[in-house]
Amino acid sequence: MNQAWGLKDMLSAMTGLGTQGAPPPQAHQAATQAATLGVPAPRRPCRAIAVAGGKGGVGKTTVAVNLGMTLAMAGRDVMLLDADMGLANVDVLLGLVPARHLGHLLDGSCGIEDLVLTAPHGLKVIPGGSGARRLAQLGNGEHAAVIRAFDELAQPPDYLLVDTAAGLSDNVAMFAAAADEVVLVVCDEPASLTDAYALVKVLSRDFGVRRFRMVANMVRNAGEARALHQKLARVSDRFLDVVLDFAGLVPHDERLRQAIRRQGAVVDLWPSSRSAQAFKQLAGAVDTWGEPARAGLDRIAFFGGQAAPVAGW
Repeated sequence: MNQAWGLKDMLSAMTGLGTQGAPPPQAHQAATQAATLGVPAPRRPCRAIAVAGGKGGVGKTTVAVNLGMTLAMAGRDVMLLDADMGLANVDVLLGLVPARHLGHLLDGSCGIEDLVLTAPHGLKVIPGGSGARRLAQLGNGEHAAVIRAFDELAQPPDYLLVDTAAGLSDNVAMFAAAADEVVLVVCDEPASLTDAYALVKVLSRDFGVRRFRMVANMVRNAGEARALHQKLARVSDRFLDVVLDFAGLVPHDERLRQAIRRQGAVVDLWPSSRSAQAFKQLAGAVDTWGEPARAGLDRIAFFGGQAAPVAGW
């Protein structure tokens, strides 16, 4: 059965860096054994990372694009899913012109690999589609079908970055909860902090997500970034059973704004700029995170977890 028809059957049933971090000890041991035996070393499991923020306008897509590009420039195999259904704009930020989008995947006219667009440095983009009302009104069964479609990849990438939509819709929660890591992009605005906290509360309470990583965006310096993290961590520690790690920062940088206007990634156009250097540090940190643990997940997840949404979705 081809993947496109398989997705249709599934829907019917349900509805209905720059430095590179050292690999984990298990990966190093496996690679050493493989080299001794004269066979290729096994690839690390794909790590799915959701980039979220709650509030719109915090720079979430810009962070996802530049983080993905930086990892790709460091030699990683990276795929970027634009999960902002109906208002997708990753393709716009990279000057790409998609002929198909996730809507075509869901109606059975193509498979997941048919959607891949190649950006500079080999970054692979899955366009979400923009201006299509139907995509903005997808049900949870359809969201699940998109997540499960990645199981059909002939060769999973090293990293799958998921650029989620703004807000607290089922779309956002489902894609974020399906990832191995949730990166919160936060800027120094009251609405950004309150919306990020609301997202953490929903994902922890309703989906059992216990670890989050925060990126402070559009800050003046490291001190401001750390203070922003402390504000969010203080209330999260008090009221929620979660861990909120500080992942890094992206400073105010006119070069970043210029890159957006030129429809390119700042790490590609101005690799020596302040923001590009910050993305290299962030990518280096991401590349040291441990391998995903998916065994026993009680929710649908990229490359693992349940085969269908949990009851109540």
